[in-house]
Amino acid sequence: MLPASQPSTVLTPSSLPDDAVEVGRILDAWGVKGWVKILPHSSDPEALFSAKSWFLQAPDAKYRVGFTAFSGTVSLSVDEAKIHSDSVVAKFGGLDDRNAAEALRGARIFLPRSSFPAASKDEYYWVDLIGLDVVNREGVALGCVRDLMATGPQSVLCVEYTASQEDGTTAPAERMIPFVSAYVDAVDLAGKRITVDWQPDY
Repeated sequence: MLPASQPSTVLTPSSLPDDAVEVGRILDAWGVKGWVKILPHSSDPEALFSAKSWFLQAPDAKYRVGFTAFSGTVSLSVDEAKIHSDSVVAKFGGLDDRNAAEALRGARIFLPRSSFPAASKDEYYWVDLIGLDVVNREGVALGCVRDLMATGPQSVLCVEYTASQEDGTTAPAERMIPFVSAYVDAVDLAGKRITVDWQPDY
C-alpha cells in the first residue's frame, strides 16, 4: 500500500469501465511534491488532460517486480495534468510526496472512451483506428490496423496482413503506411475501413 502518511482516500477501489482504453503508464515520480511522470500511448494525450479522474491497474509483468501499491483496479482524482518537455506530468489529489508517487511506478492508466474530448474534423484517436481494415483505391485489401507509431510530426499505420511464402505457406507480415492526407483518402469509422493510395508491393 501507499505510505501511511497518505490519506486512505487517495486510492479508491473501483471497477474498470466497460469502454476503458489503456492510454499510458506511470514512468516515475517527478519532483518532490507527489507529481508523477507519464508515458502516453498516443502522440495526442488530450484525453489525459480533460479527465478529472484516472483508473489505474498494476503494471504488466515486465514492470511488476516490487510493485505493492495496490491490486485490482483503483481510481484517483487528478488535480492537474500537463505537458512538460517531451512528456506528460500529473498531480493526483492527496498524493503529496515523492515516496508515494514512486510507489505507483509502472501502473497502467485507463480512461473510458466515452470521456475523450470530441476529435476535430479530420482528426482521429489512435484507439479508434486500431482494428480497421485498410484497402486501396482499387479495392485491394492491404490488411488490418494493428498499431500506430509516432514518427516525429506524423503517425504511421502498422498494417498486418497475411503474406505468401516461397514454400507455399503463409505468415503474418506488416506494412507501414504514413497516416497523412497524401496517402489516406478516407477514414470510415462506422464502416471500419480506411481507404489509401497505396499498392501491395510498396
